[in-house]
Amino acid sequence: MKTFYIETFGCQMNAHDSEKVVGTLLEKGYTQVEEPGQAHLVLYNTCSIRDKAEQKVFSRLQQFKREAGRGKVFGVLGCVAQQEGERIFDRAPHVSLVAGSASYTRLPDMLVQLEAGNRRVTGLDLNTTETFDTPFTRRDNPHRAYITIIEGCDKACAYCVVPFTRGPERSRTSESVIREARSLAELGYTEIQLLGQNVNSYRDPSHAGWDFARLLAETGKIPGIRRVRFTTSHPRDFVRPIVQAIDENELLCDHVHLPVQSGSSEVLSRMQRLYTRDEYMRRIEWIKNARRDIAITTDIIVGFPGETEAEFEATLRLAEEVEYDSMFIFKYSKRPKTSALQYEDHIPEEEKTRRLMVLQERQRATQLRRNAAYIGTVQEVHVEGYNLATRQWIGRTTQNKTLNFYEPDLPVPADGKTLVGQYLDVLVTRSGPNSLAGERAASPPVQ
Repeated sequence: MKTFYIETFGCQMNAHDSEKVVGTLLEKGYTQVEEPGQAHLVLYNTCSIRDKAEQKVFSRLQQFKREAGRGKVFGVLGCVAQQEGERIFDRAPHVSLVAGSASYTRLPDMLVQLEAGNRRVTGLDLNTTETFDTPFTRRDNPHRAYITIIEGCDKACAYCVVPFTRGPERSRTSESVIREARSLAELGYTEIQLLGQNVNSYRDPSHAGWDFARLLAETGKIPGIRRVRFTTSHPRDFVRPIVQAIDENELLCDHVHLPVQSGSSEVLSRMQRLYTRDEYMRRIEWIKNARRDIAITTDIIVGFPGETEAEFEATLRLAEEVEYDSMFIFKYSKRPKTSALQYEDHIPEEEKTRRLMVLQERQRATQLRRNAAYIGTVQEVHVEGYNLATRQWIGRTTQNKTLNFYEPDLPVPADGKTLVGQYLDVLVTRSGPNSLAGERAASPPVQ
């Protein structure tokens, strides 16, 4: 029996890529196992956005180095594979497959080579107009499904390795996206999440010529779909019609993830982000002036080369002005091939850590305050699971906030799935910096 194990690092794009890899392997007669020790084929789908994530992959490979002589086959997929290429064979000689995401359509051919005993199989060509679109996707969630609508990135941010690991931007046709979304709805999926490195940079290559706002609006019209999300947006391509589409269709979730990276126009210029602080804040104004209460989340990098204390303070002021619902904060990490490597005045690690902690503490206070405003309100949640330790159901609001709640009239489920997938109204009674808590709202009386 051909068995495989796959571990995924990184973003939702990587998670969805793994779903497609798994689907292809299952279609080719492989059986998935839960532990690498049980598998003949061990795959690591990797992220290289930061050095720490990259090092974690090589640490995993080192743990199983001795297993290579016992018939196991190891493969490195994704961004680290594309970034390091055939150097991985030298760094980890027991690896037999190195393949970037742009080559996954050729995975069946690569499997044939591995099964024939080839121990240096590669898929590293980025010269493609294809997107990784396969009918063999194995979905990990029976209620929420990812759809990749655009691959790659044409931006050239000074700190980012994605253009070198994912290739240029290439969009799927609107017809293929809508067809996949309709098929998912027919299968019972109720939540769709549109994905792309810069999802709102989507440009329909077909004669229909839809932009992202049109695609978003049309996805929200598909019968059976209850929620539509999207990530990640680039501020340069974030246009007002996206906000208008959210305002006009309640099935489009009240949440926009809009990475700012810095509150200083000078730092943004050095980062090559293609917008200024004022241009970013104009987009925030569009969101805040919407009829609906749209949650805003972001990414911020602290300690970018040359970032002065005054420029860091500008980031703190922007965060206080926007009042983000949540924030992913990262210390600048040197990445190969990026232009920021040429910059001088790299910030000491201890100073980057200090700035990260200052921003984290400020943001924690903001989230405590913003989440407390939900106490006493009723929120619709999509139930995702059950926590046996706390005896609470885990739900997510349209604003992408976690809301844990009690259902006193329902016994503890043996499988933890009784309510999973349902949409329920929950009364918020408590809040913390990272989540809300409450109890199932009483059903309205029948008229």
